[in-house]
Amino acid sequence: MPAKAKWAQLADHIRGQIASGELAPGDKLPSTAQLCQEHGVSTIVVRQAIFALRTEGLVEGVQGVGVFVAERPDGQHQS
Repeated sequence: MPAKAKWAQLADHIRGQIASGELAPGDKLPSTAQLCQEHGVSTIVVRQAIFALRTEGLVEGVQGVGVFVAERPDGQHQS
C-alpha cells in the first residue's frame, strides 16, 4: 500500500487535535507558514489539508483573519 499523502497526514493530525480537544471550537489554527515549518511541508500541502477539513465541516476560514475550528453542528461537546 502506498504511503499516505502528506496533506492527508497533516489533515489527520489536525483532525486528531480537534477530536482530543487540544483544538476546541473557535480556536484559531496556526498560520500556513507555521504549519509548513512545524510539519516540514509546502504551502500547497497545508492548503490541501485545510481544504479537506473545510469540506468535512471541521474548520472554517475567515478571509484575511485565519482558519478556525468550527462549532460542532451535531451538538457534541467534549467532556
